[in-house]
Amino acid sequence: MERPVLDFLYLLSIIFFIVGLRGLSHPETARRGNLLAAAGMILAIIITLFYPFGDTPNNYGWIAGGMAVGGTVGYIAAVKIKMTKMPEMVSVFNGFGGACTMLIAITEFRMLPVGTELMSGPVFVIVFSLFIGSIAFSGSMVAYGKLDGFLRDSIKLPFPQIFNGLLLLGIIVLGGIIMSMDELNYSLVLILLALSILYGITFVSPIGGGDMPVVISLLNSFTGIGAAFAGLIYGNQVMIVGGILVGASGTFLTILMCDAMNRSLINVIIGGLGATSLVAGDDKDKVVKEATHGDTAILLKYSQKVFIVPGYGLAVAQAQHACHELESLLEKEGVQVRYGIHPVAGRMPGHMNVLLAEADVPYDRLLEMEDSNKELPTTDVVLVIGANDVVNPAAKTDTGSPIYGMPIIDVEMAKNVIIMKRSMRTGYAGIDNPLFYGDKTRMLFGDAKVSLTKLISEVNSA
Repeated sequence: MERPVLDFLYLLSIIFFIVGLRGLSHPETARRGNLLAAAGMILAIIITLFYPFGDTPNNYGWIAGGMAVGGTVGYIAAVKIKMTKMPEMVSVFNGFGGACTMLIAITEFRMLPVGTELMSGPVFVIVFSLFIGSIAFSGSMVAYGKLDGFLRDSIKLPFPQIFNGLLLLGIIVLGGIIMSMDELNYSLVLILLALSILYGITFVSPIGGGDMPVVISLLNSFTGIGAAFAGLIYGNQVMIVGGILVGASGTFLTILMCDAMNRSLINVIIGGLGATSLVAGDDKDKVVKEATHGDTAILLKYSQKVFIVPGYGLAVAQAQHACHELESLLEKEGVQVRYGIHPVAGRMPGHMNVLLAEADVPYDRLLEMEDSNKELPTTDVVLVIGANDVVNPAAKTDTGSPIYGMPIIDVEMAKNVIIMKRSMRTGYAGIDNPLFYGDKTRMLFGDAKVSLTKLISEVNSA
């Protein structure tokens, strides 16, 4: 196949990426956008197999083996992974992308011809690719551990910001030393690799669990930047454009997430959420009032407007289908039901949207935080399912709280608040919630799926 034809097909695959990414901006076109992007990737892989790379041998056996292993792992993961584990899977896959960039840089260092001018643009690209790919890899693995829970409080550094600053400075100096030498010292490259991996670990480890959605977006942008630089190494247009798209979209999403939390990116990186904070007031003021399934069902059935605010607890219980069934039942009873979606609810950006879309909840019933807050003063009942930090009024009133200043869904403005939780444990940010002790609040304890199933039965019989 002629090179101009291959270049045209590369351009076509890039267009597929761009149009596919545009389709992902709305749930109604997301499936088509995903398929277009996948088609663009398949086309790019096929073109690469036929693309001329000078005297470089085509190792089709290794390529086929890698595609078979990767495709099998990806397919099994996509089919078997539960929605509750989707954030962890995103972190792992994002880390794999960073690892690819890291390994490409290591390979390129090994293949540099003797006498190569190290103080040059191409070598700088390799050094930066090694650095950014290593951070994306190790940082994503730490994020996975935090999301899964087993690394939540296990890594603590004294003065982490100072340590990370000095470590970053050391990496920059070492990179400069490598490029200033007459001949490549591969031992220094391995030290640079180790320090970069360590920096990814120490960079993410101090950040609190409540900030994980922002961290995932940031690490995703790192992986995209790494892919773009890897594309520069090989002169591959698809890798460059694809990496730029991922890097840019991840960066914009990070900025939007920070805006939604009313915090700067620097503040997130320095840390904040995840620290323990006590709500002002004596324990004698903390009186919890419990609700029953029967009373809650009657309250819901004879309301005019009901809001459902989902959180990670809904995902853990796999209760999205039961939630949609209750919503549909209430709509048949003449109750207007809407969902209030906080931008950082769950463990990754858009987690609740994906979860409810899986249950075929109509998208027009999902309201963003600002629109929800406008409706809540005229709402009869708010049903909070597994959400905690995103409805915590301490964000508005407690200046000592680590989430102070973060916009929340003002569920306390409704006439009645029913909170469905397994227990009184704190949310992922590790802080108490004064909403639980409010005059209008009732706690409905138990597994979300079991409780929703009981509510459906009670509404039917009420």
